[in-house]
Amino acid sequence: MTSKCQSSDVLQQNLTAGTMMWDSNLSKSSQDSAGKSASCGTVSVFFPITMMITGMVGNTLAMLLVYSAYRKKENKRKKSFLLCIGSLALTDLFGQLLTSPIVISVYRADLKWKRVDPSGTLCAFFGVCMTTFGLCPLFLASAMAIERALAITAPHWYSNYMKTNVTKQVLVIIWCLVLLFALLPIAGVGKYTLQWPGTWCFISTGDKNVTGNTFFATTFAALGIFSLLVTLSCNVVTIRALVTRCKTKATSTQSSRQWERLTTETVIQLMGIMCVLLTCWSPLLILMLKMISTHTSSHQCSSAAVSLSPQDLQMDCNFFLTAIRLASLNQILDPWVYLLLREILLRKFCQVASAVSKCSLNARKETPCPLDALDKKAIHDDNVHKQSLTMENSNLNGGNGEQ
Repeated sequence: MTSKCQSSDVLQQNLTAGTMMWDSNLSKSSQDSAGKSASCGTVSVFFPITMMITGMVGNTLAMLLVYSAYRKKENKRKKSFLLCIGSLALTDLFGQLLTSPIVISVYRADLKWKRVDPSGTLCAFFGVCMTTFGLCPLFLASAMAIERALAITAPHWYSNYMKTNVTKQVLVIIWCLVLLFALLPIAGVGKYTLQWPGTWCFISTGDKNVTGNTFFATTFAALGIFSLLVTLSCNVVTIRALVTRCKTKATSTQSSRQWERLTTETVIQLMGIMCVLLTCWSPLLILMLKMISTHTSSHQCSSAAVSLSPQDLQMDCNFFLTAIRLASLNQILDPWVYLLLREILLRKFCQVASAVSKCSLNARKETPCPLDALDKKAIHDDNVHKQSLTMENSNLNGGNGEQ
């Protein structure tokens, strides 16, 4: 009797354990399926491969064009600007080459970073690259905006003091300062963590217990926003100076027409630069400030599935991923906005604009407005009246002569 009771108790315990294991497996599988559904359609190896190829092609082509133009003797006055363009293309190219292969390797490892980086040192290297090659293009864009503004608003000072050596020193200082800033988490100030969906590492914005983490993340966002404001302000000053000078030279000479064409091309280019910078960097920088204030980070997306529904999780995590993709897209668009599109599209656009303006002028000449018609009619009546008075005076003088 006792053995039967013991056997029934053992059977009941086995059934209970089996039920618990079955429930845990079901919950685990449901969480895995929720995670997969949340990441479905947004996480694809197609994005890093496409961005790496297009970035390499555009930046390499820009560097070749800058190198050929820099060697020409007639471009001595443009060497400072060419150095900035070449440095920007080189920085963007290295940013693509150092980060994209790591991301592609993680995708091939089924989005499991530990298979590629068991020790975690690669995550720190990836974070340093993201910070360095994120801030450097922004500061190089600011340097070029300042250079253009000085060349237009203070040409005499620019020709006397803005030498090639000064430009090289400024570029080296930018690279060194940004690299030192990016190495702060290695020294213990701030932290680089693995971000959702586990394919990239960046500044942690939610770990307030880490020494200097809030300071490091806030400084990165503040430096990025400051660089954007400097670039936008200098470009606005340059556009205003160009338009003012173009109005003062509003004559029909060939030099004035050439100046008007160059002004139009430059204004279009500067507007494109401002639109690209704002579109690519504003979402990430604003999102970082928001996450810093709420002490959240995108690496928490993987653990947030318990408290959030798959739809909410997908929306939040996709927004984080879209923001960093837009910032990475700036490395691809830089050579086209600064150099390549000016040679290909801007001249065509200006030709079309001039053709449209000529057609509108010709149409205006063929169909004059009512005020012009009234003015012409009044002038004609005055001429007729003057002619009649002249004829009367001549007739009177002729009659007096005959008498």
